[in-house]
Amino acid sequence: MGAARAKEQRAARRARREEIRRAEEARERRTRIITWTLSGVILAGIAGGSWYFVQDAQDKEEARRAAAAAPVEGEKTFEYLSRDHVTTQVDYPMSPAAGGDHNAVWMNCNGNTYDNEIDETNAVHSLEHGAVWITYNEKAKEKDITTLSNRVRTTPYTLMSPYPDQSSPIILTAWGKQLHVGSASDTRVEQFLQKYVQGPQTPEPGAACTGGRSV
Repeated sequence: MGAARAKEQRAARRARREEIRRAEEARERRTRIITWTLSGVILAGIAGGSWYFVQDAQDKEEARRAAAAAPVEGEKTFEYLSRDHVTTQVDYPMSPAAGGDHNAVWMNCNGNTYDNEIDETNAVHSLEHGAVWITYNEKAKEKDITTLSNRVRTTPYTLMSPYPDQSSPIILTAWGKQLHVGSASDTRVEQFLQKYVQGPQTPEPGAACTGGRSV
């Protein structure tokens, strides 16, 4: 009886150990499944979030490009402008001139403001280099002149001067492009500057705006 009893006990211990082993394996399987599931959820969330940010950046870039390609409301466009250097004055078809034959020397346009009228043929050369020329007449308000002067002084490839004979208080001109506005607060002023300072209309992008004529 003693030997049989001992044999039963050994068998019971083996069965218990096997039960414990199976339970441990089952627990490890559950842990792995939970880990894989959570990892999948996390990775899916990361991928989804990354996709969202990438898509959002792409959407914003497409919107920016569309805005850059769209014309500024009310702007005038002049095409087929000649670019010869001349030593005489030019009878331009628009005032101020938005392009055409011009002096071989450009007007300094590194944020330069001029208190007096400047030579139009020099200014047109600045436009060829990608500058925006802001002009005003006696109808422009003093506060608008001050606002625009401050904006020009902090903006390379711009220049500003009085132009008494123009038809609007304020006119912004780039090569082949022109915008008439009544005040500096018009939102199109900033749009025009953003679009055309060294913009796609520039015949000679990156050409100098210093080392030219200063008076």
